[in-house]
Parts: sequence; structure tokens; C-alpha cells
Amino acid sequence: MQNVLIVGGGTGGSAILQVLLESDFLHVHGVVDLNLHAPAVQTAEALGIHTADSFQSFDKDVVDIVFNATGSDAVQQDLQLHFLKKTVIIPGSIANVLVNLLNEKEHFITRLSEESHKQKIIFNSIEEGMIGIDKNSRVIFMNKSAARMVEVDIASSLGLHIHELITMSELPRIYETGRTELNKELQLQNGSKIVTSRFPMIDEHGEIIGAFAVFKDITEVVALAEEITDLKEVQTMLQAIIQSSDDAISVVDEKGNGLIVNPAYTRITGLQTEDVIGQPASADISEGESMHFKALKTRKPVRGVEMKVGPANREVIVNVAPIIVDNKLKGSVGVIHDTTEIRSLMKELDRARSIIRTLESKYTFDDIVGNSSEMQLSLQQAKLAAQTLVTVLLRGESGTGKELFAHAIHSASDRKFNKFVRVNCAALSEDILESELFGYEEGAVPFVKSGEKRGLFEEANNGSIFLDEIGELSPAIQSKLLRVLQEHETLRIGGTKPVPVNVRVIASTNANMEKALLDGSFREDLYYRLNRMPILIPPLRSRKQDIPNIAERLLVKLNQEYGRKVESITDKALQLLRVYDWPGNVRELENVISRSMIFMQMHEHVLTEEHIPLNMLRAAEAKNEVVVEASVPLQEQLDTVERAILHHALTQFKGNKSKTAKQLEISLRTLYYKLEKYGLN
Repeated sequence: MQNVLIVGGGTGGSAILQVLLESDFLHVHGVVDLNLHAPAVQTAEALGIHTADSFQSFDKDVVDIVFNATGSDAVQQDLQLHFLKKTVIIPGSIANVLVNLLNEKEHFITRLSEESHKQKIIFNSIEEGMIGIDKNSRVIFMNKSAARMVEVDIASSLGLHIHELITMSELPRIYETGRTELNKELQLQNGSKIVTSRFPMIDEHGEIIGAFAVFKDITEVVALAEEITDLKEVQTMLQAIIQSSDDAISVVDEKGNGLIVNPAYTRITGLQTEDVIGQPASADISEGESMHFKALKTRKPVRGVEMKVGPANREVIVNVAPIIVDNKLKGSVGVIHDTTEIRSLMKELDRARSIIRTLESKYTFDDIVGNSSEMQLSLQQAKLAAQTLVTVLLRGESGTGKELFAHAIHSASDRKFNKFVRVNCAALSEDILESELFGYEEGAVPFVKSGEKRGLFEEANNGSIFLDEIGELSPAIQSKLLRVLQEHETLRIGGTKPVPVNVRVIASTNANMEKALLDGSFREDLYYRLNRMPILIPPLRSRKQDIPNIAERLLVKLNQEYGRKVESITDKALQLLRVYDWPGNVRELENVISRSMIFMQMHEHVLTEEHIPLNMLRAAEAKNEVVVEASVPLQEQLDTVERAILHHALTQFKGNKSKTAKQLEISLRTLYYKLEKYGLN
């Protein structure tokens, strides 16, 4: 490799430097310019090439070639005097010619590459397959269509013998004979049939250098022929469908003259076929304008237009759409609906909506998850209550699922097809709650100017009413509720005539009702009326074995709400959830899982311990009373929690390792390993 010195850091020097940097046999030894801020000098310094303001700074024994890019004859003479005779001193003019020639070469190489790329695109865009072989029957080119039909990869196929790809190929014979063959049928190894034409490849000297084939898959052609053959049958079937349809159908041509009508059309309009076929589309209209003409004019569908048709002025709704084939308008088709039938359907829909409005309970006992003995006892009591008309009092902490139980009791009772009304007694002020529960007569309520209102007890007649947070009722409303329970009647505000009601009351509370009785904030007689069938719903902390099943059910619910596909929760994540005491119960558990899913990536389908926001788990309130610091690494946090669980279980069973392992649902061997790991032996 020869060392090159560039003298002159201007435009010419920069051009020479760029050319030499791409050379494999010339090494840029240095760049010289009086101005050390010249472009070529700056570029050289950035590349780690030695620079100077004088060529005399370089060892003349090392330099083989000098490019004078200054354009100065005086510099040319100084260079010749300074360097050895064997050193090649190239004047700037020759350097410029050299640079221009190299640039022109690059230009032509680029153009050649572009043209080759265009030809390759065209070659691979052709629908027909193309394969060529050389004189040794080796594949030398193949386009994408050929690779698709033969079901091979282009890169791995080049160089193979043609018979390795197409066993029955006749290309070697075409090379030997030099004859052209057109439209020959051939079956490929994959069972596909093709039509192929084969040609010899002849160079400019008239010599045969190979052969190539152009072929097309005729599967589509055969299918097209079958479609053409069956066209008449399809047309006949289409006419039969139109004739047998219960919807009135009319078809017109591109000029708006009638072509086809079916029997349903003549039945609804009262017109005969001869009154319409060949006549303008407006012939059947008694009131309104033709939608066929509008669809033909705009080339857009027209839907839901009301008009009157036929001599009987039948009221109908019309939908019309243009018939466009190969972007050419061929006519339009219209469907006529008799509004008499539609009105009947609307009445049925209103009736269905009325029924749906009464079926407002959303859950059944199947929606309540719990295999623990505590929850099973509550479920048995609730199912027993559902079979009677007894008033039920659901007791439990906030978030335990009292409303879920109320829904399920109603859904399992004989009243399930009647209304289920829900009332949050703590969410409304006393005046509004009283007017909502018992209703009012006109002018009886100061904040309502006019009109009367049925109360929710009247709305829930023959159904169930769920009074949530019953302990928040004022003494006045408690008195009126007692009358409903005792006399089975309600009295509107401002009314004088009692209204009989048959309502099943389900109440719930998370308050200490016994304390409320002692301090006089709740009526004793009402309490005993409500407490006929008390059901205690256990908190989540007393049935932690249910957490995996509850979490699985919550995943299904939250996947639907968030449009996610989280499939499962890891055992470590469940272990982290089970160590927490859940003061907010199932509602808090749902909140934590919801937050975990929100921050999961869309491609993640398994919820792990890393997704659970530990700052939401107030670990100091957990049974093990261990504080987990968020700044500590995750594995260290999990180890801390696991050690606390083991310590608590051992304490609970007084060191009995067999009972401890059974409670934690792990093997005795695993327990000993973990005890040794955490130094709890």
C-alpha cells in the first residue's frame, strides 16, 4: 500500500481525499494547508489523519505520491525539489481529471445499478412464472411468480439442476434442439397444472447458451371456465331466490325501466308484472319520487325512504342501491318493506324492552366465587333465603360483595322475572331519598313544581328492592319503611290513600347495628323486622384461599373492559396477593389487579409480581406485619414477605411443620428448604 500526501485543503483537496478514502491500495498519509481550518484538513483531523501547514513536516522517505491540489506552479516546483525523485508528484489539473473520471465511473455504476434494479422489479412483477437454465441445465434465474408456483425459495434454487425443481421439465431438450414450444401443459410436483412455453436462449453470435420457460398456473383458468359453465345455473338460482323472497324486490336497468319484480312486490303494491316491466321506475309510485332514479343519478344507495305505492296507497319504506359492474352502471335494485309489518315489529321491540327493563339483576350465584367454608356457609344461607319471601339483612365490610349477593338472591327467587330495584341509602339526602322511595302527590314536594311520582316501592311491586347501607336511614324514613314491612303498603308524600305493595326487601349494612340500637340511632322494631334472615359475608382476609379463583374471575372481567388478553397470574404474584389483609376486600383486590393490567405491555399475557404496584399494598396491615420498602429490589421484597408468611404459619401451628406445609399447600421437603433458607429452623 502506497502513502499519499494531499497538499491543499480546499474543494479540490476535499474531493481527492474522499476518493482516496475509498481506495484499498492507497493510504492517505497526511493533508497539508496553510489554513488549518480548511475543509480537507478538518475532515482529516476528524478521521485521525496527520495534518500540517507545511509539506516539509512530513518524512519525504515515507511519501510515495503527492497530490498538488493548490493549483500553484510554484508549489509544484517546491514539491519536486523537496521530495525524492521516485516520489510521484501529481499536478492539480491531473488530479482534477482523475477525480472527475472516478466520479463519472461511480455515476455510471450507480445508473447501471438503478437500471438493473428496475429490470429486477419488472421481472419479479410479472404474473407469469419465468425460469432459465444454462447449458448444463442449472437454474440461472427465476422470478417470484415461478418460485410461488413451484413452492421453492429463489436463493436456494439457483444453481440446482432443473429436474430437482421440476421433474418433468423439457428445458434441457429445448437447449439441445434449439426449437421453441408453445402452450404445453405440465403438472408440477405439488399437483398444480401449468401451461408453459419454452424458448432457447441465443446470444449475439447465434450460439445457444441456455433455455427458458414462461408458464402460468391454469387452476384459476379452469375455475373461471367452470364459473362460465355454471353461469346459467347460477342465474336460474338467483331468479328463484328473488322470486321466493318475502321481501318485495324490483330491479331496473340503467335507464330506469323495470326489469324484474317478484311476487312479494305485486302482493304489497297491488300491481301486476306487466304494469311494471318495461315501464319507468315511477310507475308504481302513488306519492313521492322514485328512489331508483335517484340511485341511478347519484350512483349511491338510498335507504329508509317512506313513500306510498300502488293503487291502494300502501305505506312502505324503500331501500335502493345502484348495480355497478366493472365500474359501469347497469341499473339499480330496490327492496320494499311494508310498514304495517314494521309497526308490528316495533310493538314487539317495545314489549321486549319493557321486559328487559324489569330484569335488572345482573348476577347469579354462579358469579360468586368462594370455596372457603366461611363463604360456602354464606352461600347456603343466601340460597335458602332465595326460596322464601323472608326479609334478608346482608352484613359485611365494604367491598365484600353484598350487592352481588342481593342480585343473586333475586335471580334465584320466584320474582326473578320482575323488577330488581337498587337504592343506596347513603348517597341521597333525606328529602330526596324519601321522595324516591315512597313517591309524592302533585304539589307535595317543594323542589318539584308539578306532577306526581311513583315511589321505588311501587316500581318494585312483585319484585325485589335492595336497600344498600340501611344503617344510614333517618328516623323518619325508618318509620315509613317499618310500615311497608308490617302493612305491605306505602304512602306517598302528601297522599292520603295507602298504596298496597308486594315487595321483597333485601337490606345490607357494613355498620355496627347493635351499637346503633344502643345509642338510639336505629329503631329496634325495624331492626328485628330486617334481621329475620341475617347473612354474614366474610371479609377477604378470612378466606385468602379464594384469592386465586377470584383473581382469575377478575381477569376475565377486566379483559373485557380493557380489551386485553391477560391469560393468567403467576404463583409468585398470587403469593404476594395472599399475604396482604385486603381491608378494602374484593373491591380493593379488583383495583390492584386493574392497576396492574393497565401498566402491562400489550404483548404481555401473564401478570407477574413485577406488575403489581406494591405501593398499593399497605403491607404493614398484613398478618405478618412486615413493611415492604418500595426502594428495595423486588426479589428482596418477595423474600421478606415469604419469610414473614412462613414465620406466621409456624407460630400459628406452634412449630408443627406438617400442619404448616399442609396449610401453605407445599411439600414438607420444600418447607424444610425454605426454613433453612430464611434461618427459621
